[in-house]
Amino acid sequence: MSGPVLVIELAEAVPRVAIQRLREFLLGASARFEEKRVGEYDLNIRAEGLGIADAGDVDGRRPLLVSLMGPGIGDEAIFDAEHADEVDQEPLIGFTPTHAVDVIAFCNRPVDHLVTALLTAAVMDVIGGVANAELREDQVAIVAGLPGIVATMTDPWPAVYGSAEFLRAWAQQSGFRLLK
Repeated sequence: MSGPVLVIELAEAVPRVAIQRLREFLLGASARFEEKRVGEYDLNIRAEGLGIADAGDVDGRRPLLVSLMGPGIGDEAIFDAEHADEVDQEPLIGFTPTHAVDVIAFCNRPVDHLVTALLTAAVMDVIGGVANAELREDQVAIVAGLPGIVATMTDPWPAVYGSAEFLRAWAQQSGFRLLK
């Protein structure tokens, strides 16, 4: 997996009806759709379906994995490992995550960064949550004034927590790029 990753932090388990809505959305947005298990989807997302008009010199079908995890769904050990080195998130986002969704791109071209951000925003529209995005030092000032920011932090590494609105606004910035 060589592309960017975003994490959606969730305050509680996602209800089955919301997982079904997510599945239906992803099925409609995908050129290829494989459900590995309930809540885990191996996809080729259509970039144009997310509003991306220019995929550069690559095919507009981008490979991604969307994986819901936490107690009762997915790999609880991966959820625990991913959150083991996190700061206490409750003061930042108002809750301690019990579940998460990883949105993982398999490629690292500029279009893959856009697709990852916009797909994450679309997933959040369906199931809620707060996006957790690590930043490069030079990106802290770029994101600072964008709408939808829930919290930022600089220690132990720069990161921003934001809404779907934040991800969409950030993706419109010149030179947008996620940290891998």
